[in-house]
Amino acid sequence: MKAVIAIDSFKGSLSSFEAGNSAAEGIRRVYPDAQIEVRPLADGGEGTVEALTLGCAGQLTTVTVTGPLGKPVSCQYGIVDSTRTAIIEMSGAAGITLVPDTERNPLYTTTYGVGEVIRDAITKGCRHFIVGIGGSATNDGGAGMLQALGFGLLDKTGNPVPFGAMGLEVLDKITTDNVLPELKDCTFRIACDVTNTLCGEQGCSAIFGPQKGATPAMILQMDKWLAYYATLAREIFPHANPKAAGSGAAGGLGFAFMTFLNGTLESGIKIVLEETRLSDYIKDADIVVTGEGRLDGQTVMGKAPIGVAKIAKQFDKPVLAFSGCVTKDATACNREGIDAFFPVLRNVVSLEDAMNPANARQNMADTAEQVFRTIRTFSSL
Repeated sequence: MKAVIAIDSFKGSLSSFEAGNSAAEGIRRVYPDAQIEVRPLADGGEGTVEALTLGCAGQLTTVTVTGPLGKPVSCQYGIVDSTRTAIIEMSGAAGITLVPDTERNPLYTTTYGVGEVIRDAITKGCRHFIVGIGGSATNDGGAGMLQALGFGLLDKTGNPVPFGAMGLEVLDKITTDNVLPELKDCTFRIACDVTNTLCGEQGCSAIFGPQKGATPAMILQMDKWLAYYATLAREIFPHANPKAAGSGAAGGLGFAFMTFLNGTLESGIKIVLEETRLSDYIKDADIVVTGEGRLDGQTVMGKAPIGVAKIAKQFDKPVLAFSGCVTKDATACNREGIDAFFPVLRNVVSLEDAMNPANARQNMADTAEQVFRTIRTFSSL
């Protein structure tokens, strides 16, 4: 039997590879000679750097950069030498989890560290970038990132504007004289499943500002500042479009990538599946195994397991899914290519016990074993 396993991480518990290898252990208890390929899976969010880097035979590296509060943080990213590609999660440098609840204030949080990670990767020879931009703590329109890359965002006196959205309040001019020259040779694929615009009722300030600490008054201010920032950007880059879908992603970081770096915003799972060439493995498989920490009605809306299922169905392969828990509306997954799904919890336990990595690995292996015992009993696989 040939099985391909591609399971998204069980966030806070198992990485993609840990979940996949645990399922493989259970399968081998039943089919000792099974040919099993464990492939990485992520949707552009948490876990993408590790999954995509290791899945593409790259290496992980760490760099100290400016965090969202202006203090140093360590950010891990991946480098795939064969293609000179860097794999980055902006949340590693400017994520909301790096900011204590009591200190969340988008007027001051910055994306400067994201630019520093890009700059570090450029010095290491990277010219292609895959960047996940979920989980931001910022609303600065990517201004900090641009400053780190050499763009001048200046006030009326010609001085750099301060970090955070408040820097946009005094922004008077944008210059490109000192931009890193290597940027002209770089490409940027941005993993983004958000369609919000930069400004307006569906803009980043209104929709995502509150979770980052913004008050109603701050939201109105930031929206106005971002609109003027877009106007200044259009003077240099005529294609600048603050109404473009995704321009409001990560507090306007999507706008900065599209406008200043010619980045393309794409579905996160689409990027991961293409880069890891999952279809090459699935086409010769007998069965495909996928999953994530929680299967529910939202899974069918572009989540990683459905991306796996769609590829599998192109080759008429059966698809099973394992998850930490399932909800009643998870039956929607059956209509989208997942033939059957199974929660791995074996008894009633606390959330802490369920997410304990050792317990999760054991539960995954034991559940996979029982499912594949059933397959062996009732099929000729």
